[in-house]
Amino acid sequence: MRLSVRGDEYDLDCDLLDASPEAVRTQVAEYERGERRAFDLPVSFPAGLTGEVMRAMVEIPYGETRTYGEIAAELDTAAQPVGGACGRNPLPVVVPCHRVVAADGLGGFSAAAGVDAKRRLLAFERGESLDAF
Repeated sequence: MRLSVRGDEYDLDCDLLDASPEAVRTQVAEYERGERRAFDLPVSFPAGLTGEVMRAMVEIPYGETRTYGEIAAELDTAAQPVGGACGRNPLPVVVPCHRVVAADGLGGFSAAAGVDAKRRLLAFERGESLDAF
């Protein structure tokens, strides 16, 4: 499913969600309007590191970030594989990979608009202008 969030396009693998397309669209629209801070769509996490990283990402509160290294420490792995798992996230925005950043900057982002989309989502969640990034 392709969705637009705050002007950027995201592809979601809805096979990993136990929810109707309408429920997904409704919750994403609520998020975009600032009415939703967390999604309550049941997610089937993939096996392995990607699933472990996705579970860690859903625990990051709205408006906050964690570094690749912090998540790596929680999962007893290295930061680079965590970054790779973030890049493979099949449910961007719903599973907030945009909230995972590098120790010295934003890091990467796999959405079509790249790091600019990540910057926009983080600024939106923090109620800040893009100048803060």
